[in-house]
Amino acid sequence: MINKSQNVIDLMRDFLKLESAGGMLLIGATIVALILANIPPALKVYDWFLGLHLTITIGGLGVDKPLLLWINDALMVFFFMLVGLELKREVVEGQLSKPDQVILPVLAAIGGLVLPAMIFWYINGDSVSQKNGWAIPTATDIAFALAMLGLLGSRVPISLKIFLTTIAIVDDIAAIVIIAIFYTYDLSLLSLSMAALGIIVLFALNRAKVMRLAPYMLTALFIWLCVLKSGVHATLAGVVVAAFIPLRAQDDHSPARHLEHTLHPWVAFAVLPIFAFANAGVSFHGMSLDKLTNGVPMGIILGLFFGKQIGIFGMVVLARLLRLASLPAGATWGQVYGIGLLCGIGFTMSLFIGTLAFEHGNFDMLAGVKMGVLIGSVLSAVAGLIVLRLTLPGSANSS
Repeated sequence: MINKSQNVIDLMRDFLKLESAGGMLLIGATIVALILANIPPALKVYDWFLGLHLTITIGGLGVDKPLLLWINDALMVFFFMLVGLELKREVVEGQLSKPDQVILPVLAAIGGLVLPAMIFWYINGDSVSQKNGWAIPTATDIAFALAMLGLLGSRVPISLKIFLTTIAIVDDIAAIVIIAIFYTYDLSLLSLSMAALGIIVLFALNRAKVMRLAPYMLTALFIWLCVLKSGVHATLAGVVVAAFIPLRAQDDHSPARHLEHTLHPWVAFAVLPIFAFANAGVSFHGMSLDKLTNGVPMGIILGLFFGKQIGIFGMVVLARLLRLASLPAGATWGQVYGIGLLCGIGFTMSLFIGTLAFEHGNFDMLAGVKMGVLIGSVLSAVAGLIVLRLTLPGSANSS
């Protein structure tokens, strides 16, 4: 039991370190994309590069997509698979397995999901073409948020980092459900049936206690291809596959932990920065105050900056008034409010949901999504850092 607890603690510490470092690279990739998108000659190269068509054919089955969609539909599968592995570990033996520790962040996450969506809907609900983006400001980018916490060094208590991480994990669960239910179109029953057969194979592998990863990964490729053709967003295949990879160790070998450990640096230092580079490039040319105050960007900005902080902090206050939970160990009200602000950094997942919500929208609408996400996330990051710098002690140990 002690060894298992220590393993979970070690995984959490590694997770926090990787997410913080990866978040800084994420910021760098975003800045590069913005620079390229605002230098006309570089913008042409940037658009040409992301528009390159890549075709992969296996037998008679082929997939032909521009590079941008390969990044969003294929590369991001690894991110969602990692999310699925982390969720499974947390539910089975981590923070989400302890009811007394999960009540406060779960309630906070619910407030941080509902209020931003309500704000966006209030501003855009009357527009058929714009209201589909209601889920964009509900997301929290854990890598970006932890990168901001990392700038504050050892003054941040580990309990605050875990509180933020748990909120983001609940956000990820909600995002998966939202994408599956609200951003799925033109379903192909044949493709879904084939994907279901693949899931049955995964179940059989799990029940047979197969500990080698190769059979799971080959089945995962088959499921991804089926889901890609089904109308359900292909990245959800990663979450489904992760649910069946064995977590319980056999002969001191846990396939799920091994895969999580392998994927984590690749996702933190490659997948997410590449996604940011491909999706964050927005030109400021022709951008005016009128365009920024348009329904979509304004709904995102207000949802991320005000909706997140008020929703999260408001639910924490309510939980304390009802005596449902205690504040994170060693944390003050000001610090919890600072965490609520940092949760307004939607970035990666907000951009991802935005590409789904307005997949067939016009260029100006997609540019508005990117501007709204960038502005809302930057405002939340700056305000969160200021509040935490003012409320954290001058020197403390975080662990």
